[in-house]
Amino acid sequence: MNELTKAEEQIMQYVWKLEKAFLKDIVEQFPEPKPAYTTISTVVRVLVKKGFLSFNTFGKVREYYPAISKEKYFKKHFKNVIGNFFSGSKSKFALFFTENEDFNLSELEEIKHIIEEKIENLKDQDE
Repeated sequence: MNELTKAEEQIMQYVWKLEKAFLKDIVEQFPEPKPAYTTISTVVRVLVKKGFLSFNTFGKVREYYPAISKEKYFKKHFKNVIGNFFSGSKSKFALFFTENEDFNLSELEEIKHIIEEKIENLKDQDE
């Protein structure tokens, strides 16, 4: 799966949110000043070519929808970040994340609780 450019990712965010959208719907999502209609159309065509968007045709109009879920893209992108910046080590990522973010005690407790629940679930699966 290819990485998305910033412009492609912005359009995908809108389409993921809308679930199905005509080009005019995507254009309407942009804040002012909106990019040119033709610019957005070009990026949408690239997203179709890359396999991120699919479409249904109604006469001469296309209704676009995501060909890949936001979760699937994020998971792949996240793996690449860990692989490229943390030598594939999730532990190094967690260490970096906790040392470089301003978490308060309750946020850290919540993260700890989530991790403990995941550990218990994995233990239950192994039994």
